[in-house]
Amino acid sequence: MTTPFYLGIVGVGGVGKAFLEQLGRLPNPPKLVLLARSSQTLSSPVPLFSPSIPFTTWEDAAKSPSLVKSGALPPTEIAAFLASTPGRAILVDNTSDLALAETYPTFLEQGVSVVTPNKKGFSEDITLFNNIFASAIRGNALVQHQCTVGGTLPVLSTLRDLVATGDEIIRIEGVLSGTLSLLLGEFMPGNGISNARWSSLVSHAKEIGHTEPDPRDDLNGVDFARKLTIIARVIGIEVTRPDSFPVESLIPVELSSLPPSPEGTTEFMRELPKYDVRMDAARKAAQEQGKILRYVGSIDVSTRAIEVGLRHVEKGSLIANLQGSQIVSIYTKRYDTNPLILQGGGGGGEVTAMGLMADLLKVMEQLK
Repeated sequence: MTTPFYLGIVGVGGVGKAFLEQLGRLPNPPKLVLLARSSQTLSSPVPLFSPSIPFTTWEDAAKSPSLVKSGALPPTEIAAFLASTPGRAILVDNTSDLALAETYPTFLEQGVSVVTPNKKGFSEDITLFNNIFASAIRGNALVQHQCTVGGTLPVLSTLRDLVATGDEIIRIEGVLSGTLSLLLGEFMPGNGISNARWSSLVSHAKEIGHTEPDPRDDLNGVDFARKLTIIARVIGIEVTRPDSFPVESLIPVELSSLPPSPEGTTEFMRELPKYDVRMDAARKAAQEQGKILRYVGSIDVSTRAIEVGLRHVEKGSLIANLQGSQIVSIYTKRYDTNPLILQGGGGGGEVTAMGLMADLLKVMEQLK
């Protein structure tokens, strides 16, 4: 007998919309019984959980008179709803909401599997990370979070395979921010020749949507640090928090106290040109050494040292030639002199949705 699958999706932004479109193209999709955004929720009527929600836009789905419409539901209520379905239930969390991530154990304990690109649950306090996977075991549920690092690059699955097959990870280094890869690649191309102004590049990238709405969320290095935290934990290094190791922020210290508000963002962008001289000096220092300036993260397994920040890299190297893509070099006992290298574009709504779809299909296959 075929196992029925019931799906709940939280988050219908860029990734969520693309994910819904891709779901609609599956030959045998799961039944979508809950669709939620920040202030509203659509759900299928109980106890039959029928009709299911169509794989369309939120606006079109909300027009259905047969669906239950309500305000925002607390995560515990969403978990209970999905757990009561007459099959295997899966939560797809398309948000970056820490509060929702903190309740993953609640979903998992009740047998609801989790698929997500949300880094918060896997990079906050180590206790939450451990509790997520312990709860999955107790609830006979699964967790897939491949897209938390590198988008669709198979970083986490590759690392897990290496560890599971007895290889020994020695060192990992790379560029795990597409935004910073793009900005540094334009600020100092692989040939080392450029007079570009840092603030102008940041401003242009913001205007065309290549940064977060608040570029400080890219420049502070926190997102990068979260990804390294997840990688470290996957290979067995118990990093307590993403702020427990050195992370170099590219936000001038004089502007670090501006409020995290639209007004604060506007003032930051207005003031940033005053501090271009500092990035100019960093570029000049790299030029004087015949090297290229890049924003790099690294993990040294033997010393447990983790660092994120500006580095001088060799001209002609893969990292030096990056301009918008991500790269991870994995040095192991087997891959000692020639590292295993994963490189490519990592983000964007369609690409991230594809990665989520792959994770969803893996969960469904394993739960059959």
